[in-house]
Amino acid sequence: MIQFLLNNRLVTEHALDPNLTVLNYLRGAQQRRGTKEGCASGDCGACTVTLGKVVDGQMHYQAVNSCLTLVSSLQGKQLITVEDLKQGSELHSVQQAMVDCHGSQCGYCTPGFVMSLFTLQKNSDGWNRHQAEQALAGNLCRCTGYRPIMDAAQQACEHACTDAFTANATSLVQRLQALSNDEVQIIEADGSRCYLPKTVAQLADLYQQHPEARLVAGGTDLTLQITQQYQRLPLLIALEQVNELKICHQDQDHIYLGAAASLHQCYQFLAQQIPAFSRMLERFASLQIRNQGTLGGNIGNASPIGDCAPMLLALNAQLVLQQGERQRKVPLDQFFTAYRQTVMQPGEFIHSITIPKVTVSPNFTAWKVAKRLDDDISAVFAAINLHINDEVIVEARIAFGGMAATPKRALAAETALLGQPLNLTSIEKACAALSMDFQPLSDFRASADYRLQVARNLLRRYYAQASGELTITEVSRYVS
Repeated sequence: MIQFLLNNRLVTEHALDPNLTVLNYLRGAQQRRGTKEGCASGDCGACTVTLGKVVDGQMHYQAVNSCLTLVSSLQGKQLITVEDLKQGSELHSVQQAMVDCHGSQCGYCTPGFVMSLFTLQKNSDGWNRHQAEQALAGNLCRCTGYRPIMDAAQQACEHACTDAFTANATSLVQRLQALSNDEVQIIEADGSRCYLPKTVAQLADLYQQHPEARLVAGGTDLTLQITQQYQRLPLLIALEQVNELKICHQDQDHIYLGAAASLHQCYQFLAQQIPAFSRMLERFASLQIRNQGTLGGNIGNASPIGDCAPMLLALNAQLVLQQGERQRKVPLDQFFTAYRQTVMQPGEFIHSITIPKVTVSPNFTAWKVAKRLDDDISAVFAAINLHINDEVIVEARIAFGGMAATPKRALAAETALLGQPLNLTSIEKACAALSMDFQPLSDFRASADYRLQVARNLLRRYYAQASGELTITEVSRYVS
């Protein structure tokens, strides 16, 4: 059984198929057709809804792709759809802004835009263009052009009005807190079952009992097996309620990132500690995906084009793996064994990620090369972490994604740089050594020759930036 609020109405579901997405639940069981399916892969944003949850005693809102969100994620939350925004007989201020600024479109994608803007308004203290660009990057249709929608965002954020959600915030917090409990919950129907543990100990025990189960953290990758490959997952263990796995903190020597911390949470936490890492997370898919997707999930799926693994490899990160009550530490560069394969044993899961602060160079840099700026998968991802003392490179950690069957360090290139000054000669030697490190494949994203050339050019770019020959400035995503 799970319980949640559908706007203000308490919903109790005793039997739900764990493979059911929130999108299909809304359109089927709840007959709410304002939320649309455009791609079923988290790319278009037409299915965007807002989830409200209690954080430190306050309501906190996130926009998510309902096509990739399984119903198990609803436990203890408030689900808001476009049908809920109307304020009595009046439009919500966000909806009115879309009307006033002529930002509404054919009606198919507009509800998704409205929900993204609603969430932006809830999380904003005023107009911030960069925040608006980030909030709308996951809503791809632009039938009316960029300017009217950005104008609507500006109007909605500059003139935010008190609405029913704000007025009822205290009551909502109390009602949602009343839905929390410490017991393992189960939802099942149609031959599938999902466990919802609340503690790491419960998770570890369940996973030892059911090592064949699939772990669902954000689900933004795993759910594609349901929506795109039409598979059924018979046994799931959802990590959404295990708050211990979401903790991020630091001490004098290390940075600790919980495996179930969302990518947006990591983006916020790392903004001061490792700014380059944080900035690159802005280009990881869309805000809807980053609100759901987790750091541990991006590592654990062992994708060769995951954006987080190259950065963590260059930062000498270690994983804390847990099986039952036993934990072990594994350097990330020993974690991946082959395409989509790792050293994890049955019943073992990623507990947390540790980054030694001494490894983080002030010049740590990461770059993503993709066909578009936002909401796209890398063709090549580079992370470069060089330590220079007395004008000599004393430590080098360089890692790439999209260049091999796994995220991988460029060991030959690192060796070519060690003990050398950072100049064009040493960089060209490192570029030549990349052909010993990688023999990339050609696919629909890029050819092998292109990938190798881009990897070399990114090393050259690093030198050009470090030497002051190149100044890189941010370019707005939207043209006014």
